[in-house]
Amino acid sequence: MKVGIIQICSKLDYQANLQKIKGYLKEATDQKVEVVFLPECFYSMSNGLEASPFLVDGKNEHYQNIRSLSLDFHLPIIGGSAATLHDQKVVNRSFNFDEQGNDLGYYDKLHLFNCELKNKSINESDIYVPGTTSKIIELGKLTVGLAICFDVRYPEMFREYRLLGANLFSISAAFTIPTGQAHWHTLVRARAIENQCFVVAPAQWGTHNERIQTYGHSLIVDPWGEILADAGDGEKLIVADINLNQVEEVRKKVRLF
Repeated sequence: MKVGIIQICSKLDYQANLQKIKGYLKEATDQKVEVVFLPECFYSMSNGLEASPFLVDGKNEHYQNIRSLSLDFHLPIIGGSAATLHDQKVVNRSFNFDEQGNDLGYYDKLHLFNCELKNKSINESDIYVPGTTSKIIELGKLTVGLAICFDVRYPEMFREYRLLGANLFSISAAFTIPTGQAHWHTLVRARAIENQCFVVAPAQWGTHNERIQTYGHSLIVDPWGEILADAGDGEKLIVADINLNQVEEVRKKVRLF
């Protein structure tokens, strides 16, 4: 299976973000990619002090804009998140659609990022409320455990996914530069190694506004912990071929359960 990640520098303007994503989706179809993964807050990136004003609310225009990405390009779209109104509160919600635009289910970010960095504090709990449950979706032979950014630091969440039959984790992210440089590769590879699953980790990159800069380095990692693709810096599409048979092969080599 050929999987792709779109790494972008999302701005507040959702229309500009969608236009950029559509260009990369065209590139993905040209390369015969079978499923595309999007990063955290791909739809609209706020300044970290307040939620984006472009909130998904039920099946409103913003929901339809996201769904149309799969419909227009006949591609499954997995993992990307958008600020969403739920019970009059805002959640950071991952949206997932198959190639026919069927909604595969959503996941609301469980673990919110609250951090004191040099000359800056980022407190997602000032903007969002946390989700209440983890989520696995099915897409063909893929059994995908969904996660968003700060979730990667909670290994028990991924162990639960493994026990429920996941063979791939989606970790959409917008890691800061300091935490990305220090921890991103280690954390993503650890989640793959300790659970013997593929990990697809699409990330934001660049300067989004005066307060938010992100690390990039979107990753595709195999169940042995080998990095199949690393986007490094810049906006781009990265692609890798994954063989799901490798999941069982690795699990037979090193028995964990």
